[in-house]
Amino acid sequence: MIRTDSLSVSFDTTSGPHTVLADIDLELRDGSFTVVLGPSGCGKTTLLNVLAGFIAPSSGRASIDGKAITGPGSDRGMVFQNDALLPWQNVEENIGFGLTLAGVPKAKRAATVAALLQLTGLAGYARYPLWKISGGMRQRVGLARALAVDPRFLLLDEPLGALDSSTRLRMQEYLLTLWKRYGKGMVMITHDIAEALFMATDLVLMQANPGRIASVQRLDFGERFVAGEPSRSIKSDPAFIRLRDEIESQFFADDEVLP
Repeated sequence: MIRTDSLSVSFDTTSGPHTVLADIDLELRDGSFTVVLGPSGCGKTTLLNVLAGFIAPSSGRASIDGKAITGPGSDRGMVFQNDALLPWQNVEENIGFGLTLAGVPKAKRAATVAALLQLTGLAGYARYPLWKISGGMRQRVGLARALAVDPRFLLLDEPLGALDSSTRLRMQEYLLTLWKRYGKGMVMITHDIAEALFMATDLVLMQANPGRIASVQRLDFGERFVAGEPSRSIKSDPAFIRLRDEIESQFFADDEVLP
């Protein structure tokens, strides 16, 4: 389990310290799909960067299994909005990059990459340069690269934000399928209310100025999808629509950039 206890983050500015996150208490369960949703400026990405070990908290604590998070680790894989792939490497080389850095033997590395190419539907594109594949496929490469090192948690920083609407919808379904198959804990940041509701088992709603947790809700829409219910049926469910409208009116009414 990942935990934060009374976690706060402040940054120095020309006008003095600016508190981005204040008193964040949160538990992220193994195997859950936690989605953090909130208006612009509420500190969602800062929180994810603390969990990844990229930023140290100003006060309070972030831990995994009771051990303080003091930097990046192989137990947490990161997937960015901009895929952050290596343009001079092809698809399979990008997927195996972390394994290469870790000194994994060539035969084992090749077997792991081959399995992930099959899992992500990229087996026919292994030798393709990145410029020859679509944005959705590049995001699948990024996911496969993160999964290659077998982390317990995948941290996803708005991974679908740069995709067109139809590709984004397909990738939502793909991510849920991947989550169910692999059983990893997922922590995803998004601005999109419908996306958050559809995917989350645990929905963390945040408020801004400073960033703080307003509520944590357990949802079952994503679990209904992986159990076989069509996504269109789920998103037209009156309960889904009602919750979407409630969140938009309560948390995004004053946001300059609506989802």
